Amino acid sequence: MNRMSYTISYYILNPFVRLLWPFRTYGKENKPAGAALVCANHQSNLDPALLAAAFGTKTQMRFMGKKDLFTVPVLGKWMLAMGAFPIDRNEADITAIRTAMKFLKAGEYVMMFPEGTRVSPEDSVAAKTGAVRIAGKLQVPILPVYIESTHKVFHFSRLYIGEPYTPEAAHTKDDYARLSQELMDKIHALEPKK
Repeated sequence: MNRMSYTISYYILNPFVRLLWPFRTYGKENKPAGAALVCANHQSNLDPALLAAAFGTKTQMRFMGKKDLFTVPVLGKWMLAMGAFPIDRNEADITAIRTAMKFLKAGEYVMMFPEGTRVSPEDSVAAKTGAVRIAGKLQVPILPVYIESTHKVFHFSRLYIGEPYTPEAAHTKDDYARLSQELMDKIHALEPKK
């Protein structure tokens, strides 16, 4: 992946994202200098664009996305050029996990949605364990992010970046399930109290 193509695309698309979906980012000081696994709630297909715009170009953001998106003409090739990589959500995709770990070892940010799919604010699903497994194995910090947005054009959105943390060691399925729920709790704890 050519980092220059990521930067050029960012400066071309960022003004449109900010014009159509204006937002403010809180907690930028929490971003670690090295590798981090960025984990956020997921309500809309717009979420990756908001995250990329919020984090800027100083640190490369690698997005893990469902493999179906990469088969869409033009979109798939563009996503690959931007450093995104596919994951098969219907099975334990070892290739995707190894790709995420490779980027993290190189000191980059990897973006994952722990719930594995879009989830409306009224619903909830059990978080998948991939994020805490990767972070625990590599001992890289997880950076929780909460996206508060209506995702409507010209409606203001807010992104809240929490403090990075490294999950404790886990040994059983129950441990991983508990740590995954802890991650989602940290993400939703960033939501402002009404």
